[in-house]
Amino acid sequence: MEIKIMKNIMEANDRIAELNRAMFKDRGVVPINVMASPGSGKTSVILQIIKALGTEIGIGVIEGDIASSIDAETIDKLGIPVRQINTGGGCHLDATMIKTVAQDLKLKEPSLLLIENVGNLVCPSTFDLGETVKLVIASVPEGHDKPYKYTPMFMAANVIILNKSDLMPYIDFNKDIFYDGVRAVNQKAPVFEISCRTGDGVREFISWLRERARPRA
Repeated sequence: MEIKIMKNIMEANDRIAELNRAMFKDRGVVPINVMASPGSGKTSVILQIIKALGTEIGIGVIEGDIASSIDAETIDKLGIPVRQINTGGGCHLDATMIKTVAQDLKLKEPSLLLIENVGNLVCPSTFDLGETVKLVIASVPEGHDKPYKYTPMFMAANVIILNKSDLMPYIDFNKDIFYDGVRAVNQKAPVFEISCRTGDGVREFISWLRERARPRA
């Protein structure tokens, strides 16, 4: 019975995700689902994207958290359209939440919609939001074993960021082990080593993102 209930939940979510995908395409919006564990730097990466592309293309943000609106307030101060979703204990965003909030965001065409999912490496990988790109962020302080422990997340990724690369000389992080884990489950997703603090590697990631920031016909 539990399996049947979960199947019904996923099927309902996927139907709404497809409606979202069609809505975004019609509006010229490219949604990016930003997924990571707490403290890995999701908001910092979003701020880097805004800084680099905010004058080239419209940008909107949806902030997902269990509670609080701290990150949304930070983005709002930059003059970027932002909406907060508090799940009240839920461990992920779903397609219905995105549909409800996205309709309220007045985004010009073309636009990027950056969706900061709730911080964890489990549930968000399962729920399609109607996004174009699944961006997964890992960070050096978390350790090199994340691709082995959370294979569905890294398997689902269209692009992977290894953040806080400036800390690598000071932390027992084996880059070869990390990359071997990523490639064991995902042969296609590019991996960008960046530091939001120093700016190292950010330009290369932004160049990749710029090529995908405009809606496809």
